Amino acid sequence: MKTKLEYIWLDGYTPEPNLRSKIKIVDLPIDFNIEHLPLWSFDGSSTQQAEGNFSDCILRPVRLYNSFDISLYPTHYVFCEVMDPNTGNEHKSNLRANIGLEDDSVWFGFEQEYVLKTKDGNIAGFPEKGFPKPQGEYYCGVGTKNVAQREFVDMHLQLCLNAGLDITGINAEVLLGQWEYQLFSKGAIKASDDLWMSRYLLHKVAEYYNLIIDLNPKPIRHGDWNGSGMHCNFSNEKMRTEGGEEYFKSIFNAFESRHDVHIKNYGSGNEYRLTGKHETQSIDKFSWGVADRGASIRVPLSTATNWTGYLEDRRPGSNADPYRIVKVILDSLKFAEELMTMKNHMSEGGDVDSSKFGGLSNEELLEQYRNDAEIEFDNMVDLMDSKANVPSEYIEFNHYGKP
Repeated sequence: MKTKLEYIWLDGYTPEPNLRSKIKIVDLPIDFNIEHLPLWSFDGSSTQQAEGNFSDCILRPVRLYNSFDISLYPTHYVFCEVMDPNTGNEHKSNLRANIGLEDDSVWFGFEQEYVLKTKDGNIAGFPEKGFPKPQGEYYCGVGTKNVAQREFVDMHLQLCLNAGLDITGINAEVLLGQWEYQLFSKGAIKASDDLWMSRYLLHKVAEYYNLIIDLNPKPIRHGDWNGSGMHCNFSNEKMRTEGGEEYFKSIFNAFESRHDVHIKNYGSGNEYRLTGKHETQSIDKFSWGVADRGASIRVPLSTATNWTGYLEDRRPGSNADPYRIVKVILDSLKFAEELMTMKNHMSEGGDVDSSKFGGLSNEELLEQYRNDAEIEFDNMVDLMDSKANVPSEYIEFNHYGKP
């Protein structure tokens, strides 16, 4: 039967890519799946992915999303990755390919914030001139004076659910005209694909409402107004089942030692948002804290109670590429495992290749670990204290070899 397929992909623009799409009509069986979908080409010279003298790039379908159209010829949404026709391999702009094999034991939950703007560039709900009343009543607000464009937000939610995306919630945010939805997925690749698909639906629905989706991390750079982030909640199987304070501290230390790498992958313009104000930590500092929304990493109370569960990285900006986010988090989790392995090996009297950890000798490393082991939490009051202002020398492993 005639089937309408909308191929969706990411272009080659930097620092963040844009979504692109086009529709293909093909004859497919009623019970078709992604294996039935053909490759397709596009003009890469118009998307910053090829030169004009050899401009064809290839779209390879990687994920099929449910149609939510009830018309005679419903649209089926095909998320694609871009391939290089010269080599047959993934295009250099295809950051999805850098993640590696999928591991659905690693779970991700994105909290996508965004700001709605009218076609004239004004934030939805703002007066034509000046500003609305100060922040305070807008967060999870109700009523025309506190929220803007709820009908649009509800429509986006419904379409995401119809498409099979695991949206777990939505809410109005601190800034008037700012909203957030939460999206959960198992596996780094699927989580990133789903996030991009949810953004596609966001932009697509906005067309019908004459709205603009603004993912700028700091849409208003003066005054007392919140920015927009995309907090990333994550856990692996060990965090959820075995856990332990020592293991979580190795994660904090690995993330601190790679702080600069994370920031480079967490979205452009994020320096205007990560100021140490408006529920952020300064961009040049790393911290973690239990229930602390002013820290780089928030430890949920449920996790800190018995040190099993998930963590929230609050640093990513609203415009960040999820493929970059999950890749750097996976790399840091791997580094945390290496730190644990080294510590366990040293405690058994074995030798360690210290060149991997900043060139410190075994004795120096052991002293660092001994210092780390002396930091214990006596009760929940200690756990509740933010680590945002703790000097870095009290959070160990943080000098071990920045990449």
